[in-house]
Amino acid sequence: MDINYASIITIGDELLIGQVIDTNSAWMAQELNKIGIPVKHRLAVGDTWDDIWYALDEECKHASIILITGGLGPTSDDITKPLLCNYFGGRMVVDEETLAHVKNIFTNILKRPILDVNLKQAEVPDVCTVLKNEKGTAPGMLFKKNGKVFISLPGVPHEMKWIMTHVVLPLLPTLFKTTNIVHRTLLTAGIGESYLADLVKAEEAALPPFIKLAYLPNSGMVRLRLTASGEDKDLLTKELDTHFQAFKERVKEFLVIDEDLPIEVVVAEILKEKKATLATAESCTGGYIAHLLTSMPGASAYFKGTVVSYDNSIKTKVLQVPERILETVGAVSEETVKIMAESVREIMDTDYSIAVSGIMGPDGGTKEKPVGMVWIAIAKKGETIAKRFDFRYTRDRNIQLTGINALNMLRITICG
Repeated sequence: MDINYASIITIGDELLIGQVIDTNSAWMAQELNKIGIPVKHRLAVGDTWDDIWYALDEECKHASIILITGGLGPTSDDITKPLLCNYFGGRMVVDEETLAHVKNIFTNILKRPILDVNLKQAEVPDVCTVLKNEKGTAPGMLFKKNGKVFISLPGVPHEMKWIMTHVVLPLLPTLFKTTNIVHRTLLTAGIGESYLADLVKAEEAALPPFIKLAYLPNSGMVRLRLTASGEDKDLLTKELDTHFQAFKERVKEFLVIDEDLPIEVVVAEILKEKKATLATAESCTGGYIAHLLTSMPGASAYFKGTVVSYDNSIKTKVLQVPERILETVGAVSEETVKIMAESVREIMDTDYSIAVSGIMGPDGGTKEKPVGMVWIAIAKKGETIAKRFDFRYTRDRNIQLTGINALNMLRITICG
């Protein structure tokens, strides 16, 4: 079958200079994938007329659906709407429904005067289909040309998502034939990407052409993703599940979970299932582990709290680490993290605890204790274990790796 691909163009100088991170195209690609529309290209262009025009010309060579976000605001640097009007040979007109919507927002919701620049949000090219935006003043716009569909959406994420969810995603399958795209993902830990590839080489060689394997390393873990695409969904799923099971059996020693979930979600589900509670004592991570755990709704069911013992005085006064331990073996040591873990578990009366202490960098390392050296301890009733890690990356990455490895140590401790 002919596959109808999509291309996503994000517009804004702020994207090119790194002032704003493009989360829109990632979310859009995920949602398009779910309805059977694969994304061919994702690209960002600045607020430059010629660059946007060129991007439109190029992407319609590769895709049937061109999605555009950004440049629809009321200020002079937002040029997407007049450019699209010119590109499709239209003229600007006032869309009365959008005008009433804009007036209602300013009069009844914001209770602010309406400026002329705000009213211009209701002007659209007469050659487009207006896509209602319940969450903002800039409407989406749909254009058709030579069998291709161009959809322009606001760059504000929550506005773009509303239009995509309520208008665009239901509409596209009525305009284009979609395919079936099915994914299966394994999350592994304790093995590098190259070793993992060598481990599963026989399973990879046995894959049929319609199933692709991807290695996705990140922060000390590697995901294996199998993707199948084709017309017969039942046959596709059956074949994919058979090969997925073979991969799962091969990597069982290193398997964290057979779903595409981050480690903090995995640990949260385990704690909830066991009806167990957790506390943390964090030095070098400064509360990062607590942040991961509390970023999910319902965290109060299993997470009681943290002590951020960044200064040694907190380790001694709150976590009862003896000064002689700090003076002899130091804060970054097996002895210190074990006491930290045991103390915070007792203080917060939890089933489990995590404690971390390390040198995140870029300064502070020594020959004996280099930057990236971290001790992690896990405590439960009657037992405390500790392990040393040596990351030696940038400060941010060292913190991330510490958090992820601490949670994985906890998972192993609970599950065995």
